[in-house]
Amino acid sequence: MRLRAVLFDMDGTLLDSAPDFIAISQAMRTARGLPLIAEKLIRDHISGGARAMVAANFAIKEDSDGFEALRQEFLERYQQHCAVLTKPFAGIEQLLNEIEQAKLIWGVATNKPVRYAEPIMQQLGLAQRSSVLVCPDHVSRSKPDPEMILLACEKIGVAPAATLFVGDDERDIEAGRAAGCKTAAVTYGYIHPQDNPRNWGADVVVDHPMELRDVLESALCGC
Repeated sequence: MRLRAVLFDMDGTLLDSAPDFIAISQAMRTARGLPLIAEKLIRDHISGGARAMVAANFAIKEDSDGFEALRQEFLERYQQHCAVLTKPFAGIEQLLNEIEQAKLIWGVATNKPVRYAEPIMQQLGLAQRSSVLVCPDHVSRSKPDPEMILLACEKIGVAPAATLFVGDDERDIEAGRAAGCKTAAVTYGYIHPQDNPRNWGADVVVDHPMELRDVLESALCGC
C-alpha cells in the first residue's frame, strides 16, 4: 500500500528535548549543593521518563524515601521549562518540509503527557502543521500497546498499513508493528547504552533524520 502518512515519536525522534531535561536536572542538584553530573548520564535515561531520570540524577531507588518528592519537583520544574531549550533535531525541519511538499500527512504519537506536549508543539510552531497529536491522556494504554498509533491513524483517516511510524525506543517499534504500520527506528535519539535499535525488528534503521528521505521516496514509488 502506498505511503500516505508519517507519525513520529516526540522526544529523541522529532525533538531534542534533552537540553531542557539537563537544565532542570542540574538546577535541582545545584539547589541541593550537589555537583553537576555528566550530561550523558541524563541523556541515557530520558527514554525511561521522569522516574528513570530522577533515579539516575540522584542515585536513588524508586522505593526510597524522598524519591516521590524529587519526582514531583522534577515534573513541576519541567512544566515551567519544557519548551525553553527543546528544538527539532538537525534535519527534521527539512524533512517535514519535504513530507508536506509530497502531500503526506504527518503527526505525533508520544508517551509524553499532553500538558507538556501541547505547549512544546505550540512554542515550536509545529502544532499548526501537525495533523494529529496523541498522548497518554487520550488512550487507556500507552506504547508499546498499539492503541495510541491506531487512534492517531483513525484521527487522520489513514490506514495503519499506509502509515510509517518513526521512533527511538523499542516500545515505539513494538507499538507500530502491532498497529500494522511500517516502522523506522532512529539511532540518533535517546538510546540506552544497553539497547541496539537494529535488534528491535523495525523495517528500517536510520542514523539521521534526512536518511528518512530515501525511505519515504521508496515507499511513495512502491520500490
